[in-house]
Amino acid sequence: MNEKPDPNRTNQANQTSHSSTFARQVDTKAKRKMKAMRRHDSGVWFGLGMMGLIGWSVVVPTLVGTAVGLWLDRHFPRAQSWTLMLLVAGLLIGCFNAWMWVSKEDKAMHEEKDDENE
Repeated sequence: MNEKPDPNRTNQANQTSHSSTFARQVDTKAKRKMKAMRRHDSGVWFGLGMMGLIGWSVVVPTLVGTAVGLWLDRHFPRAQSWTLMLLVAGLLIGCFNAWMWVSKEDKAMHEEKDDENE
């Protein structure tokens, strides 16, 4: 009844536990490296390009709205300015575009981070 724990058995259990933890850590790092190798778009230049893309997604609709507004003001003059109305509409559309794109990228980054944590 007074059994002492076998030190060899305890030592083997600890080694198995440590080796499985080490194997999981190595596996996680290997998966992370493989994913980074497949995905070449993360880096400084990618970030700068995305800032430019977001800027253009706001600028282009704003300029298109302004150009259409100028054309309408020349051909169909009114008391209200078509240019001002369409400039604001283009700006709102551009901001909505940028917001949608950024939220999509943010969601993708969070999903990727959650996949790494599993």
